[in-house]
Amino acid sequence: MISPYTIPFVGLKLGQHLFDFAIDKTFFESLPYSLVEDGKLVVKLNLEKKETMLVASFEVKGFVSVACARCNEEMSQKIKGDLTVYYVFGDEESEDENLIVIPRESYEIDVQQSIYEMITLALPLRAAHKKNECNEEMVQLIEKYMSNQDSKDEEDNIDPRWAALKNLN
Repeated sequence: MISPYTIPFVGLKLGQHLFDFAIDKTFFESLPYSLVEDGKLVVKLNLEKKETMLVASFEVKGFVSVACARCNEEMSQKIKGDLTVYYVFGDEESEDENLIVIPRESYEIDVQQSIYEMITLALPLRAAHKKNECNEEMVQLIEKYMSNQDSKDEEDNIDPRWAALKNLN
């Protein structure tokens, strides 16, 4: 079965071609070890076909479901991002993550991995609910156990050479 993210470029004329992709839960389920489990996103792809290469300019907008960093509850995170990938024809490997070398006999490209990478790069480093939207019960539980663990760790990790300084007062 052909993936909906596979683009046959052989029949395309030189110039720019526009493609739209609707990204939802099925997209993320098809990827093993995905950081995102669900979302409603729109990806716009401007594919420019040239004699010796293809230039794919991606833009993504929408919402993904991620776990809140404070209370660990599911939350909807708005994301927006872009990515440009260059597909060149050749046989050698590329060190550049935005340059993909495809064999000369290729007739299609699969953009699913590029779309996924763009989405994950658009995620914030720390996704959290707005103030007062977190599950307060969960936040209190986490703080209770984290504060107990922190104080135990501090006592256990004190260098004995510095422990003598506590008695100076």
